[in-house]
Amino acid sequence: MKRTILVTGVSRYLGGRMAALLAADPAAEVIGVDVVAPQNPIPGVAFVRADIRNPVIAKVMGEARVDTVVHMGVIATPKQAGGRSTMKEINVIGTMQLLAACQRTPALKHLVVKSTAAVYGAGPRDPALFTEDMEPRHRPSSGWAKDSVEVEAYVRGFSRRRSDVTVATLRLANVIGPAVRTGMTEYLTLPVVPTVLGFDPRLQFVHEDDALAAIGRAVEVRAHGTVNVAGAGVVPLSQVLRILGRPGIAVPAGLVPYLGRAIASRGLADLSGEMIRLLTYGRALDTSAAAALLGFSPRWTSLAAVEDLAAARTDRSASPVGGPVREVRSA
Repeated sequence: MKRTILVTGVSRYLGGRMAALLAADPAAEVIGVDVVAPQNPIPGVAFVRADIRNPVIAKVMGEARVDTVVHMGVIATPKQAGGRSTMKEINVIGTMQLLAACQRTPALKHLVVKSTAAVYGAGPRDPALFTEDMEPRHRPSSGWAKDSVEVEAYVRGFSRRRSDVTVATLRLANVIGPAVRTGMTEYLTLPVVPTVLGFDPRLQFVHEDDALAAIGRAVEVRAHGTVNVAGAGVVPLSQVLRILGRPGIAVPAGLVPYLGRAIASRGLADLSGEMIRLLTYGRALDTSAAAALLGFSPRWTSLAAVEDLAAARTDRSASPVGGPVREVRSA
């Protein structure tokens, strides 16, 4: 029997790739939803132009008898959304409307939500490794991280109301790779990378391929619960910059927010307050639940993911002038 899977956010890079991977299964019918069409048609995916902030999404799901929803539509930076207020509206109001549509779809059996490890925050009192049942000791107070905390709260409420639906929430470490563009990749590839004077944070990454594989696995096994997803090991920021060949400049902590706002205003990178805290204190995840609940182990370590990003940048810089350019859309 075929599954009918609805994927949100398919006009962005990770959402489009996720829809394509799911559509490769002959036992799945995949519907891709976004406010704008993908740049190129996604093979095997039926695209529906719809805004998840609009209740019409319930009609789409009901008519198609959707049994699985993969929510990839949370936006990570204001630049992607066209401003912070629009970003919050898409992330929080959009998720609320999507969950309301899920509530009214009798055929729905499974929900998978792409979330972020940023919900744990970052600070000096953090544990060496965060497990899924830990409360943040430095709760996020702004931006994508705060939106994701709210999104997860609404998802938990939906799970209580629809106990017949299995719900999987995947908290991804910073996603990097040869093609994905995120706030972290934009920061790491600045011409000169600002760091916080006196700090060398431990960072953890998940390769874009592993992030998608973990989400796909959650769909496949109809996982229920919250899981951390990250490549094995941690990498100090100083080592990341050496691998990428990027010069760093240490900035006193009190000046970093001002520099971050200047960088963001020029559209170079989103150095939000939560990102600055991460770049000060670091963060690492316990990923044993991913192995237990999903039967999933990442192929790429955190270090290998950084090395793959570096190799991709080297390949691009070596391309001949006037050669083909591969356009990469944000996550």
